[in-house]
Amino acid sequence: MAVQTGLGEPRGPWFISPELDPDGRGWWDAPQRDPGGRRPGRLLAVLAVVAVSAVSGALAGGVVASRDGAGGPAAASAAPVPAELVTAAERTVPGVVSVLAGGTTGGSATGSGFAVDDQQHLITNDHILAKGGGGPVTVELPDGRRFAAEVVGREPRSDLAVLKVPASAGLTPLPLAKPGATRVGEPVLAVGSPLGLAGTVTAGIVSALDREVRLGNNRHSAVQTDASINPGNSGGPLVNARGEVVGVNTAIATIDGNGSIGIGFAIPIDQVQQTADTIIGKGG
Repeated sequence: MAVQTGLGEPRGPWFISPELDPDGRGWWDAPQRDPGGRRPGRLLAVLAVVAVSAVSGALAGGVVASRDGAGGPAAASAAPVPAELVTAAERTVPGVVSVLAGGTTGGSATGSGFAVDDQQHLITNDHILAKGGGGPVTVELPDGRRFAAEVVGREPRSDLAVLKVPASAGLTPLPLAKPGATRVGEPVLAVGSPLGLAGTVTAGIVSALDREVRLGNNRHSAVQTDASINPGNSGGPLVNARGEVVGVNTAIATIDGNGSIGIGFAIPIDQVQQTADTIIGKGG
């Protein structure tokens, strides 16, 4: 068993599909009785936020590695990776950071973020800061350096926040895709720090556009993807094969809260850019 240390213990608050009733039930799990009066089992389907919850005193995430026993089936060979995705990953990773909020006397939360301009403004999810209890925010760069981050502004309804680090950080800003340019079926990469593993890149496609989801009391129109997204990816970029950000990874679907099942959601880039421009314009 191998254990990898990281920035935080992965946990996540709940995120409910808009098709669910206020009590968290949908048509697929509503209790019913057959003619004999018996109540059948319910299929529980719950969507969970990718964020890391506030965790008091927990500063190490763990990953358990397992291997097949002798004589077991051979592992399937990995599919070839298109060269453009390799290039996109190389361009994206230098601009992505790990975000740690809180952690002094109260709880802490971790996630990801990315640079959007040469003034060292960073985009991340607001729920990371909220779970950090308003405590100090620290970012860790790809080279391991850490900086205290200024919170330029927050927009809870959009679940977006803008941070700023000193110019000496020298982060590479990521280009943003043009609004309306994202297409269903195009390849994408999710980049961030799932389970505290900084600089992790996973691949998939855009599964759907304008997918309505509900986070807390707010409804969002999201980009759906099957790229693997896990706790700690919150706030990180979803990029296309050109290395352009098409969305901010925010939530995943789970069954019974058991982790990613290949259905993730990202805030669309047009909403991200509009919110970020407003926050930066007000707060500098």
